[in-house]
Amino acid sequence: MSGATAQPVRDKKRRAYWMRTMIQWHWISSALCLMGMLLFTITGITLNHPSEITVEPVVRTLSAEIPPDMLTSLSELSIDGNAPLPPELAGWLSAQFGKSIGSRTAEWSDEEIYLSMQGPGSDAWLAIDRTSGFVEYEHTNRGWVSYFNDLHKGRNTGTAWKWFIDLFAVATLIFCITGLFLLYFHARHRRMTWPLVTLGLILPLLLAMLFIH
Repeated sequence: MSGATAQPVRDKKRRAYWMRTMIQWHWISSALCLMGMLLFTITGITLNHPSEITVEPVVRTLSAEIPPDMLTSLSELSIDGNAPLPPELAGWLSAQFGKSIGSRTAEWSDEEIYLSMQGPGSDAWLAIDRTSGFVEYEHTNRGWVSYFNDLHKGRNTGTAWKWFIDLFAVATLIFCITGLFLLYFHARHRRMTWPLVTLGLILPLLLAMLFIH
């Protein structure tokens, strides 16, 4: 085989190799980020229409009194500042109010312990009187739409969800980049490929420049 003939063959094999590679990474990344893209797409719509989608918050207020032995142990602690609740007390409060306390950091003072327990779609707090042992608890539930909207924003979702958002963003980036390469490979047979890509680039820029001030 002459050099002139071999070059087109090598180019064809190289193109086929990169085509297979892009297709493989494209479908793997699409499988990984499919559910995430559905979640972020739907919540993108709900976040864009907050006035049309309203839910009345449900507020629940409860109270309790810490058992005498726990109150005695609590009074012996000389914490002033921010620190988690003692594990035994945290477990008792979780059972009383149906809300996991865990190792959340509370604000300690001589008179009171205040613990904020914000979560996606909800807010909660409890206050402990260090003298009497009286506990006041309040939980506000803003509904499922607010819950998923907060997942979209990463609001009060914890470290694991933040890592998921980062990994999802990487998978989506791979999906988009491999899709762009596949458009490049097929562009010669689809004349509208680059005009549509250009439109997708220019349209949001024009909207931003003309209508966002």
